[in-house]
Amino acid sequence: MPGRVSVAPTDLDVRRTRGTPPLVHTPPCRDITAAVDWLSAHRTQIRQELLRSGALMLRGLGVRDTAGFARLRDVLIPQSAGYKEKATPRTDFGEGVFSSTDLPAMQPIRLHNENSYTLDFPGTLLFGCITAPEEGGATTVGDMREALRRIPAHLRARFEAAGWLLLRNYSELAGLPWQKTFSTEDPAVVEAYCHDHTIGHEWLADGSLRTQQRRSAVVSHPVTGEKVWFNHFAFWNQWALDEDVRDVLVETYGEDGLPFDTYLGDASRLSRADVEALIAVYDEVTVREEWQPGDLLLVDNILCAHGREAFRGDRRIVVAMGDPVRLNDCHPVTAPSTTALDN
Repeated sequence: MPGRVSVAPTDLDVRRTRGTPPLVHTPPCRDITAAVDWLSAHRTQIRQELLRSGALMLRGLGVRDTAGFARLRDVLIPQSAGYKEKATPRTDFGEGVFSSTDLPAMQPIRLHNENSYTLDFPGTLLFGCITAPEEGGATTVGDMREALRRIPAHLRARFEAAGWLLLRNYSELAGLPWQKTFSTEDPAVVEAYCHDHTIGHEWLADGSLRTQQRRSAVVSHPVTGEKVWFNHFAFWNQWALDEDVRDVLVETYGEDGLPFDTYLGDASRLSRADVEALIAVYDEVTVREEWQPGDLLLVDNILCAHGREAFRGDRRIVVAMGDPVRLNDCHPVTAPSTTALDN
């Protein structure tokens, strides 16, 4: 495993306030071309700061539409990354720009690392504010280096030994159907994808699909060498659901039919108290900043998890994904598998 790479200091005017992500106020830019010029001149420093802080908000560049956002994206993360094994609805605006999510405004989204369950995933995310909501709606972030340090030692040991297991049931009624997740109508294409990406799959009697995949819960950043908590375990665990929602889903689909559920990599369940302890760690490391029109938020998808607050009013936040990273380059503590440990 590579040793930790030190990050050189920069002369960016980075403002650090407790409870918020680091913030850079850029000079006012008269148009998108001026914004491109400023970003191009400071790209190296911005990327260095991103490795240090994990997330960085840029204010003052004046992003007004998806076309301008795409031009700034091309400066910061010129290599795009695909959105694989889709789990939530998004609007595709073209040029690799998507809505951050199309889930209902009243539904907050817990911290998670994008595509942590895939074998390759975006290393960097860029969010942009076209329209700020009237109230709430911050894109929250949290340092997963710090999260790993705060996780109770007995839980960390269990995850490092076994990894985590994701089970998915694909449906039009809850979650996404397999046709949208895998972008195909052909079951043979799904089967080939699952084979190539270490995903166990089963076609059920009604023609629906169930998959499972074991992944490492802890990985190392490919540049800095720092260990991080990197997974969707708490995000999709049934104990993280509102009690009423959980009861309805279990009554409707059964314990093994939920759209998403997670286990330890040996297929054992964590207690509700243990899942709540993990959620508490996420809450402890969460920071937020209210969106202002034109803001950009750059996130290292391995060092930081991200989420979304509930909101009121129109909210138009776009996202682009780039700098693809292979799981193998992150030195996973447990190897990926199609089955639970020791099966």
